[in-house]
Amino acid sequence: MKYIKKIFLFLFFLFTTIVTAQELPPIEVYLPDEYGGATQNWSISQADNKYIYVANNKGLLEFNGANWELYPTPNETVIRSVKVVEDRIYTGFYMNFGYWKKNEFGNLEYTSLSENITETLIEDEQFWHIVNQDNWILFQSLHRIYLYNISNEKISIIESNIAITNIFNVYGEIYYQDINNGIYKIEKGSPTLVIDEAEVVNDKIVNISKSQNGILLLTSTKGFFEFSNGEVSEWNTPSDGLLSNSTIYSSITLKDGSFVLGTISKGLLYLSEKAEVVYQINQNKGLSNNTVLSSFEDIDGNIWLALDKGINCINIKSPVKSFNDDKGTIGTVYTSIVFEGFLYLGTNQGVFYKNINKNEPFSFVEGTKGQVWNLFSYDKKLFCGHNDGTFLIENNTSKLISWIQGTWIFRTIEDHPDLLLQGNYEGLSVLVKKNGKWRLKQKIDGFDYSARYLEIYDGKLWVNHEYKGLFSITVDDDFSKVVEVVKDTLTIKGKRSSIAKYKNDFFYAHQEGVSFFNKESKAFDQDNIVNQVFEAKDKNVGRLIKDNTEGLWSFTDEELGYISQSQFSDNLEVTKVPIPYLLRKEMSGFENIMHLEEERYLLGTTYGYMILDVSRLNSKEHTIILEKVSAKQKTTEFKPVKVSDSPPIFKSNLNTISFLYTVPEYDKFLISKFQYKLEGFYEDWSGWTSKTNKVFENLPFGEYTFKVRAKTGNVLSKNVVMYNFIIEKPWYFSEVAIIIYSTLLLILLLITHRAYKRYYNKQKEKLVEENKRQLELKELESEGEIMKLTNEKLTQDIESKNRELASSTMNIIKKNEILNTIKKELQKSEFEKGGVKNVERIIDRNLNNKDDWKHFEEAFNSVDKDFIKKLKEKHDNLTPHDLRFCTYLRLNLSSKEIASLVNISVKSVEIKRYRLRKKLQLEHSDSLVSYILEI
Repeated sequence: MKYIKKIFLFLFFLFTTIVTAQELPPIEVYLPDEYGGATQNWSISQADNKYIYVANNKGLLEFNGANWELYPTPNETVIRSVKVVEDRIYTGFYMNFGYWKKNEFGNLEYTSLSENITETLIEDEQFWHIVNQDNWILFQSLHRIYLYNISNEKISIIESNIAITNIFNVYGEIYYQDINNGIYKIEKGSPTLVIDEAEVVNDKIVNISKSQNGILLLTSTKGFFEFSNGEVSEWNTPSDGLLSNSTIYSSITLKDGSFVLGTISKGLLYLSEKAEVVYQINQNKGLSNNTVLSSFEDIDGNIWLALDKGINCINIKSPVKSFNDDKGTIGTVYTSIVFEGFLYLGTNQGVFYKNINKNEPFSFVEGTKGQVWNLFSYDKKLFCGHNDGTFLIENNTSKLISWIQGTWIFRTIEDHPDLLLQGNYEGLSVLVKKNGKWRLKQKIDGFDYSARYLEIYDGKLWVNHEYKGLFSITVDDDFSKVVEVVKDTLTIKGKRSSIAKYKNDFFYAHQEGVSFFNKESKAFDQDNIVNQVFEAKDKNVGRLIKDNTEGLWSFTDEELGYISQSQFSDNLEVTKVPIPYLLRKEMSGFENIMHLEEERYLLGTTYGYMILDVSRLNSKEHTIILEKVSAKQKTTEFKPVKVSDSPPIFKSNLNTISFLYTVPEYDKFLISKFQYKLEGFYEDWSGWTSKTNKVFENLPFGEYTFKVRAKTGNVLSKNVVMYNFIIEKPWYFSEVAIIIYSTLLLILLLITHRAYKRYYNKQKEKLVEENKRQLELKELESEGEIMKLTNEKLTQDIESKNRELASSTMNIIKKNEILNTIKKELQKSEFEKGGVKNVERIIDRNLNNKDDWKHFEEAFNSVDKDFIKKLKEKHDNLTPHDLRFCTYLRLNLSSKEIASLVNISVKSVEIKRYRLRKKLQLEHSDSLVSYILEI
């Protein structure tokens, strides 16, 4: 007996060891901080629109794929059960059960059903499970089942004397367990005992499902039983050993007949239809807790777990499965290969291997500790490119065959089967096979750059260095030294650039696309078949990597792309795998992929590796849902708006509108992105964004149509959401306001017209006055012209008089000069004294002719008539002779001219000047002539 027990424990330990090395589906973990509820969750259900509803200790949780919302229960107690039927979400909690339904604003409102029943509830009654069938909803508590008829809203009750543990809907038949009494089936509203076998009755039944011969019953601790033809028998399965050592708390049967079992402390067990263990997932493998209180299969086949701590979603049908290095013993996977039935992983911690067909732990290849860059199979040998050199792995042991550090890559050489080309940290080297053993032949001299990317094409070695560029290298026949190195200066060097051969063609990939080597022009050309299989927006194809089956892969931030030859033409095809870099979690710049079998591929990641099954890729169209609409004024909070078919009309100041939309999609490796536009505001679609809401602020009045669509993976949503709304004109643009404005404008025009008329009349009057004034001015100007002409004439007369005066003066002076000359001459003559005297008297009379003075005075007065008058007024003591002398000075005559004019000597003139100065009372420094001229 002890021996059998030891064997059992050994097998169980072996089984659990195998399980720990499994490749598991993606698990999305939601913790209380994210969903905003309590840690403990009890039940999960899903609506037709794919929204998820969870019974939580704090209330009802609603999840639309992007956002969680919590609706507390009316009595603030724990919700134990939830079941969605059509547009109602039925829930059961402490001393109450009923349903929630969305109102016109998109929020859930609760309606109690238990408050309307005639019979009171049992004290401290809670409702643990809800099932439905046709028009009936059944709420199960520990002592009763309440049957609610949706049609007539009547409620009937089934009671238990001890306790009801669970209730099940098995393809339209309702079963429940009455502890210690048996399994009952409800028929026509009444219970019928079906099974009363003690082995089954005394253990809690956690699942009932259909079998080929009857029904299967899963107990909490004793495993499966089958009820057929009125008898109960054990259903022996490969999982019996595991089940007997586990306490099953909850279980469901999936659509494909497989089973999901939730345990108390060992996480989740996933069994096949034959109850074979497919895998076990616990907290070490990704769950947020090991106690599974309930499970649920959604419309897309995802498994939801209500846990003692958190909510988890397992993508059972995902094309991706992951091996997580929980303990960190393997590290980041840089390369992988399947060799002789074993899967080998090259990581930053060495080489690890396991049997490809077994779920066993990975083992370490001794001697390979450190960074591994490449695993390569050739000549039925497994080569390992390592930081320390090149190793040969045989019988899962390693042997160093090249000590040149940093072997990046291996390449076979055509027509040289015994040679193997290597790219390493220091350039290029060659391995050679001699006597059946591989060893280092030599380093190729003449090229010392790191050769991480290496290809042999068109008779040359091509090496790409991300920072130094692309080189074509010609070597000698012995592969011992470089003959020529040519750097391609036209290619764009940089990070993530790479080279690859595909279908006898040679490609250079960089951030701006893929260049193809044209043999005729000996240059790279971007117009090539690989670029054509990508759309223009996808030019950034990232790194190109060739897998072990010569398949060509591209790695971008948004997705993977598999380039393959079409089966029906010469064209290339690209299969896009919409797994973004953030979810792939590979080592950036060291992406790697390997074909395993059929359509399964292995991708190395920073936490282990992923298995991608291309055959399970599903280009499914999803539906986008407009979740909520809200609006607000500039300074207020958002208020919900009815989401209805008729377009709402917002007041002019309620012009900030918010839209909340979502795609209820729960695949961990799919990301939904959204594109929107607001017709009436701008007509172009926005860029793609992962945000699930959009706010338009301060919209002007008018009619608008908001449109939003989604892209999940690479597939557009099957619908485009449209929401029409109107923003009213402000009051100052209303019809009444326009009428008032028109009236005011008319009045203003009339007033303006009158004002302008009055203004123009005034202007006319002013113009008339101005014209009159202008005429008067013109008359004055004419008179002025006449006066000017008169003045000019007078001036001319004065000038004429001046000329006459000057002429007269000059004549007098001239005459007196002549007469004085005659007088002098006569005085010299020898005539008789008496005769001469007579002549002198005649001449004297002529010299002192008063008529000359009188004539001169008249001429002077006509020119300067006010001078003598002013002089007399100013100096009344002047004699006539003084006045005459002043007139001579006024004419600015010199003393000599004055002496000649008045027939006196110059000295007499000077004496007269002196006397005149005295009379005029002039200072010695004052000029007599200047004074006279200034009067």
